This record gives sequence, structure tokens and C-alpha cells, in this order.
Amino acid sequence: MLPLLQSTLVLFGVLAAGQTALTPQDDQTILGSSRWQRPDTGVGHFSEWSRHMKKHFWEDWQNGKSSDWVMVMGNEGGDLDSMTSALTWAYHLTHATQNTSSPLKAIALLQTPSDQLDLRPENKLALQYAHMSAEHRDLLNINELPEDVETLSIKLKGIVLVDHPEPLRKWQDANIMSIFDHHVDVGAAPEASPRVFETVASCTTIVARQMLDELEQLPEEYHMPHELLKLILSAIALDSDALNPEKSTDIDRQTSERVLARSHWADRKLDEVMDDLDGKLGDAKKDLDQFALRDLLRRDWKAAFVDTPSPRTPTVHLGFSSIPISVNEQIQRTEWQEVFNWFVVHAAWTAERSIDISVSMSKHKVKVHDEAGVLIKKKKIREIVLVVRDDIRVNDKQADELFKVAFDAIEGDEQLAVKPRHDVGKLGKRQYIWTTECATCSRKYVKPIIEAAVKAWE
Repeated sequence: MLPLLQSTLVLFGVLAAGQTALTPQDDQTILGSSRWQRPDTGVGHFSEWSRHMKKHFWEDWQNGKSSDWVMVMGNEGGDLDSMTSALTWAYHLTHATQNTSSPLKAIALLQTPSDQLDLRPENKLALQYAHMSAEHRDLLNINELPEDVETLSIKLKGIVLVDHPEPLRKWQDANIMSIFDHHVDVGAAPEASPRVFETVASCTTIVARQMLDELEQLPEEYHMPHELLKLILSAIALDSDALNPEKSTDIDRQTSERVLARSHWADRKLDEVMDDLDGKLGDAKKDLDQFALRDLLRRDWKAAFVDTPSPRTPTVHLGFSSIPISVNEQIQRTEWQEVFNWFVVHAAWTAERSIDISVSMSKHKVKVHDEAGVLIKKKKIREIVLVVRDDIRVNDKQADELFKVAFDAIEGDEQLAVKPRHDVGKLGKRQYIWTTECATCSRKYVKPIIEAAVKAWE
């Protein structure tokens, strides 16, 4: 009876401490003869490495050794490209320097809070393909940092930016070691090395190419796990529409071929692999039925502080969301399903983020028929929603001025060629919605236009 009583008491103690009840096969763990592991823990070298680096970083921070570490980070939108680029370069830095006189400790940081990660179903699926732990437990998220960013940033050995041309303001005092990006070069960290800006479909292409170039120059190559190679191909496939010639470059294809040759899929044709990945991940990316408007707004969100020449308001906070469904469908996901409700939900979100000017970009396709009613094609329509607040950094008069500055910048851009949406007469003060048929005018195009206009505001 004594062993049974001891087991019962130990199990009771586990449950009393608030931990999850264990299954019968976990009895060995309760008795201390083996180490219990959650059944949803990732498998394979890459998951183990990522989980180890996260634990190692926390241990070093606890022991005052933050200065040993390099953080590789993408943008706060946290898409698959940004996440994969960060993971790839962190893995490379750690392994490429491990047998040198100056080994580096590097970890990927996702600048997306944990509660927003599942707003991107494609990321969740890609991590499953890579055999990573459930609930993103292998990854370090911004809300898991044990110290305020502005103090931690100056303690680190340095940071590396991927899929983003400049650091967020809270990281601006960090030592920027390298930058890899496929956006516009804004001149940040001119001394960084490598510092690569290139027009390709995916930033992962740039990072993977640099990784392979350096790997092949090493006296002895380190182990490249198939799970990471699969993640790299997934990111490139999704961003390039399976290497669609209209969306990709020769560099995307050449790099993908080099990655594929090292993977377990080396005997398959590249286009077959990329089509398969893009199809599955693309379907997951479009599976947004479960998300309410607030989730859609924060799902792909980027913000930036912009300095202005105005002594009245030297800094303005801009926010940009990108939503792949129409404004009409977004409105249907509000409680009252009316346009006013969209702006109420939007106002609550931007207030939470302390945003002065916000731009929401959406896109959808409409069917075009001929006179006989025969479908000719599907045409891409983009919508731009502009809102300026007067309750955070700017007063009512300044908000009016900023709204006009941003309004004129959008209306004056010839490529956008915007038209007012049909219901602009129902909108409130400093609210506006346009439509445009410019298929290539995504957030990447509109964001610099707004930023330049605000920077010139006096």
C-alpha cells in the first residue's frame, strides 16, 4: 500500500500546484525515473536548437550576460518571410562561428506578441511542417523579453534587421550589425555588414543566399537541418506565388534551387515542390473566416514614429494595417454590420496602440463581365482607409492639418489614381475611404507616400 499511497500523494501535489494532470504513461515521470516531455514538443535538430537558444538566452540574461547575444529580428507584422529570415540568420550566425575564436550567440526575436501569432494560419502550418513545438514555444516573442527593450537593446552585442529597412524606435540605440531587406533603403546603419537591399520576392531569398555563400566558404560545413530548409522554401514559395515570373526574380529561383539541392526533396522538381508549398500555405493564409475585425486589423500591423519639422508636434505615430478582404466584408464582421461600427472598432485598436494617423489597406477581386454577361476576368481592387485622431499627440487643429497632408498625398499620386468609395458621405470627421485599381499599390507603396508627407508637415 505504501508505494501506491506515495504515488497518490505525489500526483495530488502536482494537481494542487495547478499543473496539468498527467496521463498513465507519465507514471515514470511522477516517480522521478525519467524526464517528462509535453507531447506537443517539436522534434528534430532545428526545434531542439531553437528551444535551447531560447533557454540559454534567458539563463544568460539572469546571469547578467546579455552582452554575449545578437538578436535577429524582422518587422512587427510577423509574416512567414520575416520569421523565417530571422530564424535562418540566427541559426547561421551561431553555427558558422562556433569553431572560431569569436563564437556568436544568436537568437531570432519575433516582434509580434504571442497572442497575435495564431492570426497567421500560414505561419502555424509552416512551423508544423518544420516539426516545431506547438504554440510557438520554440520561438522568442517580444512579450517574452525579460527586460524593457530600450534598456536591453544597449546591453546586447548587437541586432540584425531582416525584412525591415530600419529599427523600430525602441531599438534605435542598439548596435546594428547587419541588414537584409527587399524594401526601400532608407539609409539606416550605413556601417552594417553585410548590408543588403535587393528587389526580390522574399527577404528569405537574400538571407538564404548569403547563408549558403558563407557556408560554402567554411573549412567544414555545419549541419543544415531539413526542417529549416523546408521553412526557407515555404517562405519563398508563398511570397513568390510559387516562383511566378511576374512576382519573382532569377535570384529567387536560383536560391531556391540551391536550398532544394540540400534538402530531403532533392530528387523532386523545384516547381513541383514550390507549387505544393504555395498551394497549402496559400490556402491557410486565406483561411480568415474565424477572425473578427479587431483581429484582422492587428494581424498584419506595422507602426512607425515619424519626426516632423513642426515644433508643435515633433513626433507623429503612424500605423498601417493590411487586410486581404474587402471593407464590405470587414464591416460584416462587426456587431452592427454598419460602416460606423468599423470605425468604432478601428478607433479602439488605434487608441490602444497610441496611433495618430492610421492607414488600412485592403484588397479583393471583382468579376468583370461583357455585355452578354460572360465572365471576362477578375479585377483586383484595393481600398485605402485614412483616419487621423486628435486625442493623443495632436490637437483638433493639428489633426485637421495632418489629415489634409495625408489626404492630398494620396489623392495626388498618379499611380494610385484613387476614387472616393461610394459611402464616404456617411463617414465622420477625418475619416475617408478610397478605391484604386492599381494592383501593385500595396502597403509597401503607400506607406512611404504617407511618411514623406508627414515628414514635410510644418
